[in-house]
Amino acid sequence: MLKQIINIDREKCTGCGLCASTCHQSAIAIKDGKAALLRDDYCDGLGKCLAVCPSGAISFETPDAPESDRAAASASALNQWPVQIKLVPVNAAYFENAHLLVAADCAAYSYGNFHHDFMKDKITLIGCPKLDEGDYSEKLTAILTSNSIQSVTVARMEVPCCGGIESAAKNALQGCGKRIPLQTATISTDGIVLD
Repeated sequence: MLKQIINIDREKCTGCGLCASTCHQSAIAIKDGKAALLRDDYCDGLGKCLAVCPSGAISFETPDAPESDRAAASASALNQWPVQIKLVPVNAAYFENAHLLVAADCAAYSYGNFHHDFMKDKITLIGCPKLDEGDYSEKLTAILTSNSIQSVTVARMEVPCCGGIESAAKNALQGCGKRIPLQTATISTDGIVLD
């Protein structure tokens, strides 16, 4: 999502200073008798200055992103819906010959290239072993037993509670009676893949 930036029409500006006194981020100041944007990165985009301007000299605009930025920002590697372990059906066409990613939901927020590096060409299942009730082992075992899964990758955080998602995947692999390769990636809280 692109941040809105402030636009000040110097022709309309009367230099009253209400916008500058209202801006708690010090993004606006009076220069040469007119309001001026000092730094657009200071602007919080909430529009308090817009509300107090008596001459309508302030507006917000969203800059156009280069085509390459828009394409990169919208590129999702998600291959199915739903993704929550509790919600996925045991039997679905997308499981046929699939490479399965079983991920702690925090992992996608911690690791910046999660879609590209982990989700690409995989069926993604997410969960939080700390906040969700129950154990995922039974559901994952049913998915592995009922479908031709080619591999399982677990993406977990380094925190102890994420051990539950790794244990569930390992238990499911033991319980399904199939030899399916397993790979585990542990992500640090500052977004680094540790193993």
